[in-house]
Amino acid sequence: MARYAARRVSPDEIADVVAETFLTAWRRLDDVPEDAAPWLFRTASHHVANRRRSSKRRQALDHRLTERAVETSDFRPEITEVDQRLVEAINRLPDKEREALMLVAWDGLDPKRAARAAGCSSGALRVRLHRARSRLKHELDAPFHGPAPHPLPHPQTEELR
Repeated sequence: MARYAARRVSPDEIADVVAETFLTAWRRLDDVPEDAAPWLFRTASHHVANRRRSSKRRQALDHRLTERAVETSDFRPEITEVDQRLVEAINRLPDKEREALMLVAWDGLDPKRAARAAGCSSGALRVRLHRARSRLKHELDAPFHGPAPHPLPHPQTEELR
């Protein structure tokens, strides 16, 4: 089955086509004939066709979104100069805190929507956001002697992360 799929899909999709084919066979076990090979190949061809259609739909959507982005390119970043210290300090934040900060400050989401995007509760996101802001303020208020060798310790316990 893998050789059949390899001739029809990209190398990273082979295992998926094989798995989907045998999953279908398992779910429809009563429909599988005694000579199962032709039925399996036909089932695999359906999965390959579904993948091709999905890929074409994704490409068409990407194209439409790109066109729309170009048509409505009235977005003008307000940042004219990047503060390298700020960028470095943001990059040193723990991943979850950086994500919270970027969802609110950069992407413009309110904390409730940012929490849904981050997959956490509103309370947890607010704690992450508070920690991120506190760390940044601490780092940016401190005299600059080059990048800190290690991230700053959390001001509170890690329980809410």
